[in-house]
Amino acid sequence: EGPPQEPTPRSDLCLFLLQSELDLEKGMEMRKWVLSGILASEETYLSHLEALLLPMKPLKAAATTSQPVLTSQQIETIFFKVPELYEIHKEFYDGLFPRVQQWSHQQRVGDLFQKLASQLGVYRAFVDNYGVAMETAEKCCQANSQFAEISEVLMTLFRRVHPSTSHRWNVALLYKPVDRVTRSTLVLHDLLKHTPSSHPDHPLLQDALRISQNFLSSINEEITPRRQSMTVKKGEHRQLLKDSFMVELVEGARKLRHVFLFTDLLLCTKLKKQSGGKTQQYDCKWYIPLTDLSFQTVDESEAAPNIPLVLDEELDAMKIKISQIKNDIQREKRANKGSKAIERLKKKLSEQESLLLLMSPSMAFRVHSRNGKVSTCRSPAACVPWLLCSLNNSSPFPLGSQMLTSLLSCTDDESPGLYGFLNVIVHSATGFKQSSNLYCTLEVDSFGYFVNKAKTRVYRDTAEPNWNEEFEIELEGSQTLRILCYEKCYNKTKITKEDGESTDRIMGKGQVQLDPQALQDRDWQRTVIAMNGIEVKLSVKFTSREFSLKRMPSRKQTGVFGVKIAVVTKRERSKVPYIVRQCVEEIERRGMEEVGIYRVSGVATDIQALKAAFDVNNKDVSVMMSEMDVNAIAGTLKLYFRELPEPLFTDEFYPNFAEGIALSDPVAKESCMLNLLLSLPEANLLTFLFLLDHLKRVAEKETVNKMSLHNLATVFGPTLLRPSEKESKLPANPSQPISMTDSWSLEVMSQVQVLLYFLQLEAIPAPDSKRQSILFSTEV
Repeated sequence: EGPPQEPTPRSDLCLFLLQSELDLEKGMEMRKWVLSGILASEETYLSHLEALLLPMKPLKAAATTSQPVLTSQQIETIFFKVPELYEIHKEFYDGLFPRVQQWSHQQRVGDLFQKLASQLGVYRAFVDNYGVAMETAEKCCQANSQFAEISEVLMTLFRRVHPSTSHRWNVALLYKPVDRVTRSTLVLHDLLKHTPSSHPDHPLLQDALRISQNFLSSINEEITPRRQSMTVKKGEHRQLLKDSFMVELVEGARKLRHVFLFTDLLLCTKLKKQSGGKTQQYDCKWYIPLTDLSFQTVDESEAAPNIPLVLDEELDAMKIKISQIKNDIQREKRANKGSKAIERLKKKLSEQESLLLLMSPSMAFRVHSRNGKVSTCRSPAACVPWLLCSLNNSSPFPLGSQMLTSLLSCTDDESPGLYGFLNVIVHSATGFKQSSNLYCTLEVDSFGYFVNKAKTRVYRDTAEPNWNEEFEIELEGSQTLRILCYEKCYNKTKITKEDGESTDRIMGKGQVQLDPQALQDRDWQRTVIAMNGIEVKLSVKFTSREFSLKRMPSRKQTGVFGVKIAVVTKRERSKVPYIVRQCVEEIERRGMEEVGIYRVSGVATDIQALKAAFDVNNKDVSVMMSEMDVNAIAGTLKLYFRELPEPLFTDEFYPNFAEGIALSDPVAKESCMLNLLLSLPEANLLTFLFLLDHLKRVAEKETVNKMSLHNLATVFGPTLLRPSEKESKLPANPSQPISMTDSWSLEVMSQVQVLLYFLQLEAIPAPDSKRQSILFSTEV
């Protein structure tokens, strides 16, 4: 046989076109989900307008009698332009609904959005009258007992749908149109993002967006006080919603700023240089109360003369240079050539990292204050949506703030950290002065703080414990492995901390730096950690995320690990795999109050033993589980999901979940995310709902087990969502340290956010009564 033929340019072109066509189809499918979400949002908004209009007709009828509740003028003032708004959105909904129902990739909807945008003038009249309407409704409630009773009945009905609201019906409902108009541009941004530029809708949607942006800018000063009155209740303390690094343009120069968004103001600061041991300090550059704040994106044609853009190639070159300097620092440290060379390299590194931070942000926008202050800023594209969204929603964001701050403010001599799995064997320890009951815990740093990841068994009555236990620890930007030795204290010998909690006696503490260069070859390396005269012998082996998170289908289809979930459930004649049910049952029996459950690793040999038992359908597996540490059972469950050949959320739907979580309108987002979830194959859906209920029950014990919904989402998000096929993220230069790229970081954060979203939903409707009965049956 001859040598394999090189692919021809023609074949490469065909593959490229085929891939482009597949990507376009996926994008158009997401467009349908976005439109379905917009429909659901419109339906909710129409129901709010209907509730607002509900008392209007009887009030108008009573106004013509001898005993009117309100005068015709009062009714006209309170309900001004609400019927017109209802008719506009009813016409829009009635036009959009059949087009989404009869969906095709060629379906056009741009004309409907363009027409809706052209009717925004009605909102101008509504906003202008808003203050008078609120004042009139308030006075009528106080002066007229009949109107007050009607208001109370309406509020009771409204609270059944929105139990969290604390406002009266007129406040809650009259605010809805104000809230709706502030979201109009965000909804159009979402739709445009998923509409190809070649689609006939694209220019129409762009025109609708332009009209909406211009309209929103024109009424921004009027709606900001309304928004403020709804987001910060009287008497509440100021709360931090979000913070991030951004770049401010000062007299044409880029300046790095740390921006904080509070419930009542936007604060712009400069991070001070800090000396060792000091906490972070800031210089305040300016602040604007949200009541005086407005901002707009800067058109690129307008921005170009004043704001020099940096090419992606130049940014990539900066990143490569930073990586090379970090390698040089590590090399100098190993060679022990003295501190002067290292200090020079650190200075160069600091300069390059500062330059990269200043040059990377590309999306320009202007911040306006009512008193005339204008600031032009640039941010990563992801930052403007959170600012917009937070101003409109005033809802705290669960992710990103601490992570981003820690990533961007790491000290110059630190390595970028490791992402993947660290296998650690705790062999033995020597140097204890007397026999006692001894155990160790393993901790790694994660975004600025240490997290307990593993715990050995207690070795009783010895001064030379031989644990020989292996653990697999997940690393998230970790640079240090810390080990703590404890004496297990029973009953009265336990030490009491200041908060009254009992604890075991710490015998020693030590740590080892996780050097990416040294750990790169993926072989076991022995090390000894010295602490207070005690020596602990360890072996460590690192597997980067690029290798450790690669899903590998099992060659044997008779087991459960590495086998498609539908194959397993069909073979077992069950709706949820036996392994999932057994692990959850055992954890709920005795692991719900275990500190760090699902975060703390179990002994690797125990996990592998359980894996083998489930794979061969060992009848004694339940007996094995009852005798094992509960963390090993939790580790087995995580390993099962991690080794599925396809994620529980499927490869097909994963991109859509990642796009859906980024939608701006909360009602549209909920509709999109639920529709996507209920579109999963039955076995995947029911298994996820079963696991979701379990994780919520775990979080209910957060005060004891320290596992919040956010912590559980961090542990399970990548495990349940990470797609099966992934291009290698290894650096092109093998001498570079193995670390997670920015794309990995963003992807992992997205996976965590998707799971957290479902964990925080109060209820997820079952797809139909049959599935609901299956899900809650004892014969799952």
